[in-house]
Amino acid sequence: MWVIETIGVGLFVAVVVLAVLITRRIRLLRRIGGVDVALRSRVDDTPRGWHLGVGHYRGGDFRWYRVLSLRSGPDRVLRRTGLEIASRRSPTAPEAYAMPPGSTVLHCTGAEGDLEVELAMGPDALTGFLSWLESSPPGRSVPWAS
Repeated sequence: MWVIETIGVGLFVAVVVLAVLITRRIRLLRRIGGVDVALRSRVDDTPRGWHLGVGHYRGGDFRWYRVLSLRSGPDRVLRRTGLEIASRRSPTAPEAYAMPPGSTVLHCTGAEGDLEVELAMGPDALTGFLSWLESSPPGRSVPWAS
């Protein structure tokens, strides 16, 4: 009987520690200027594959950190050079649960076709993302759908 109680207490402690770590990660990411962004790297017609995360702008990079991850570095890095917005749309009803409120979905591609992701972000984050994308160095055109 004491074995079951010990295992139960151990599992409870593990869940509490995991919850504290995730909460700490979210607070740290948001405190240093992050924006809520959902990302999907498997682009298809199903509503699956969305992951909540926090995005940060660092020069010519948009670094995306998955919320439920124990990695210390970014899970995805999108470089402004060659990044294009192929299309934008409103989320479908089954997708909306996994996105920030009022999101717009951007289908982004790379110049050489090596990148294809969808990003979902709220109106404020969308404005910031489009401004960051437009603020490319002189001499570089920025093709994106408005």
